[in-house]
Amino acid sequence: MKNQSSFWVMLLVAIICCFGPFASRESAAQQDDAELPIHEKVYGIDNLVAWCIVPFDANRRGPAERAEMVKDLGIRRVAYDWREEHVPTFEREIIEYQKNGIDFFAFWSWHDALEPLIAKYKIQPQIWVTLTSPNADDEKDKINQAADSLMPLVEKTKRLGLKLGLYNHGGWGGRPSSLISVCETLRQRSQSDHVGIVYNFHHAHEDTEEFFIQLPNLNPYLLCLNLNGMVDLEEMRTENRKIIPVGSGKHELAMMRALLASGYRGPVGILDHRNELDARDSLQQNLDGLNDLIKHW
Repeated sequence: MKNQSSFWVMLLVAIICCFGPFASRESAAQQDDAELPIHEKVYGIDNLVAWCIVPFDANRRGPAERAEMVKDLGIRRVAYDWREEHVPTFEREIIEYQKNGIDFFAFWSWHDALEPLIAKYKIQPQIWVTLTSPNADDEKDKINQAADSLMPLVEKTKRLGLKLGLYNHGGWGGRPSSLISVCETLRQRSQSDHVGIVYNFHHAHEDTEEFFIQLPNLNPYLLCLNLNGMVDLEEMRTENRKIIPVGSGKHELAMMRALLASGYRGPVGILDHRNELDARDSLQQNLDGLNDLIKHW
């Protein structure tokens, strides 16, 4: 019995010696992450989503090449944009992401081909849809018409257990106040909170002033915010600087700081969306610009 007791004591010591360092390193890593400044957490690579990297990729990658590219850059989530030509490869895209540890984080608009894949692969992508600008004179009528047009998708996403993000794409439907009003209306109608807002800097050049004013009201509904370099409206129009890398504009840093001050801690997107560039190069430009802003915060 004495020898057996000694054996178990020695085994316990060996286990502690072997696994103790790993536990200590894991604990230290968690502590280091907890001590990171909030801007490094929210705008750090672990919190980023790659957006507009499918039809806009000059290199025209397929699902496997795209997944490898995203993984190689260190990004863990993709918001999937598509065109009709990509419908046959929806399933392959999901498979390749899962093989590479990438979250199929969001899906543009809707296609019925996605529905059976949600259950099959146990994915829960946010559904991003443009908030339209109805042709009505009265503000209340515009809100109700926009809500009416979206109710079928609201009910579908609710049934499937998915978040629905109202996406700003310019015009009345791109204004923060419009997004908030329609979001609140849809939540009341569907008696659920799965409807939110996806806000895009590259469609917000005309609304930057309202962005700062409405941010406290916008923040509670934000599902994701997509970054972009931001210049003055006139410069954007005359010099075609609508979509430029993060860090190359004049206003994005102030907008990013305001976002954090509002309490936002959710996902942050960076985009390609430039047909003339390889998606990897475009994403890397945004990563470099973002890292530079973080260093000089």
